[in-house]
Amino acid sequence: QVQLVESGGGLVRPGGSLRLSCAASGRIFSGDVWGWYRQAPGTERKLVATVSSGGTINYAESVEGRFTISRDNRKNTMYLQMDSLQPEDTAVYYCNARRRVAPYYNHWGQGTQVTVAS
Repeated sequence: QVQLVESGGGLVRPGGSLRLSCAASGRIFSGDVWGWYRQAPGTERKLVATVSSGGTINYAESVEGRFTISRDNRKNTMYLQMDSLQPEDTAVYYCNARRRVAPYYNHWGQGTQVTVAS
């Protein structure tokens, strides 16, 4: 069974930076896609960024140019460097690992709170 554990959330002032990490324990296969999603109170969970095991990256328009996703396949760890944070970035951030070919999986972390406020 795969477990994803996020860390690195916290309180930061507008314009500040945070780095989130997502570490996976258990068996992870190549050919999957990892991603960061976020959910603000009263809203749906939304995609922030994804990175495939081959290195293909996609960002939501709202974070492009400010956030950087990366992945270390040897360590089974994914990162999200968040710069120029704004109050609208406040949310619970979740990591996800999914594989759409066998062996299939779709794993979520427990989430980490990011609050941007002065």
